[in-house]
Amino acid sequence: MTKSEKVNFVIETLQNLYPEIPVPLDHKDPYTLLIAVLLSAQCTDVRVNKVTPFLFQKADNPFDMVKMTQEQIKEIIRPCGLSPMKSKGIYGLSKILIEKYNGEVPKSFEGLEELPAVGHKTASVVMSQAFGVPAFPVDTHIHRLMYRWNLTNGKNVNQTEKDAKRLFPRELWNDLHLQIIWYGRDYSPARGWNLENDIITKTIGRKTVLKEYYKTKKTP
Repeated sequence: MTKSEKVNFVIETLQNLYPEIPVPLDHKDPYTLLIAVLLSAQCTDVRVNKVTPFLFQKADNPFDMVKMTQEQIKEIIRPCGLSPMKSKGIYGLSKILIEKYNGEVPKSFEGLEELPAVGHKTASVVMSQAFGVPAFPVDTHIHRLMYRWNLTNGKNVNQTEKDAKRLFPRELWNDLHLQIIWYGRDYSPARGWNLENDIITKTIGRKTVLKEYYKTKKTP
C-alpha cells in the first residue's frame, strides 16, 4: 500500500465505524467546553464529565466563576488532579474573558493561547469543536495510533500534529481527530491491546510495532 492508500484506508475505516461522532467532553457552549478541556489534562474524560456538573451548577460562565474563590474551585475539581494549577487557570482565564472579551471565549488560536493554563492542544479542541475551525488536536491516543500506523515517527506531539495535517484533508480534520480518539479507546488502547480487533493497525501497522506485539504474545 502506498502512503496515500494507507491514508484513504484509515479515513474509510473510521467513517464506517463512526459515521456520527460524539464529543467526549460534556459541555453546552464554548466556555464550558474550554473549562472541561482544561480539566482533562492528565485526567480521563469520564472523570471530567463526573466533576463538571458540580462545577457548572455553581458557575457555567466566567461572571459566576469569579464570584467563587480559587480555593472553592479547587475543592470541586480536586478529583481531576493538578487542582491547584487548574483552579488558578480557571479563575484567571475567567477574569480575563470578562475584562478583555465581555465574557465571551475568543475565536482565535492567539486569543485562546494567551489565556492562563490554555496550551495549543486545548486551544485546538475549542477552535475545532466549539467554532468549527479546522484543527487537529493531538492527544495520547492520536499520538500512539499515528505511530502504530507508521504515519509519523512519533518523536513528539508537535511532529505528530504536523504529519496529521499534512496527510489528511483539511476538511476532515475536525471529524478525524475525534474518530481516531474513539478508535484508540475502542480498538487500539495502550493497555490490553488485542491486534485481532484492531483492523487498521493489523492492515497498515508499522512492522516493528507488529513484530513486538507478536513477540510478547508468544508463549514461552
